[in-house]
Amino acid sequence: MEVIVLTCPQCQTKNRIPVDKLGQAAKCGKCGATFSTPATVSDHPVVVTDATFAREVLQSPLPVMMDVWAPWCGPCRMIAPVVEELANEFAGRAKVVKLNSDENQRVPSQYQIQGIPTLLFFKNGQLVDRVVGAAPKQNILQKLQQIV
Repeated sequence: MEVIVLTCPQCQTKNRIPVDKLGQAAKCGKCGATFSTPATVSDHPVVVTDATFAREVLQSPLPVMMDVWAPWCGPCRMIAPVVEELANEFAGRAKVVKLNSDENQRVPSQYQIQGIPTLLFFKNGQLVDRVVGAAPKQNILQKLQQIV
């Protein structure tokens, strides 16, 4: 049986959830709190917009790494394969999303993004870290491991 590991938002205990139970409420094995699970687990970056940001990022039961990019940005294209690899490597443990800053300006403005690419790291709906510029995979991996 395939499982994913989700962190209880109440007590931060890691809980193993069967993939076939995704989209349903889960109960923490330690504190008994009920929490939501994602409807699906993606091994590719999920495209988010200003309209879907709150649902996909802030309300995600998984930690989230968001790549803020633009199609014309050379450094954004340089790290795109790394973002794709990390989405695959962390499937079920973290959500990786991409937001096109040319088409969506409210969220980048809200998080005071002044240069792209910018990677934002969210846990329990809160911004916990950021990386600005085309950082090496190892640096990005380290930040993602810290929030999982």
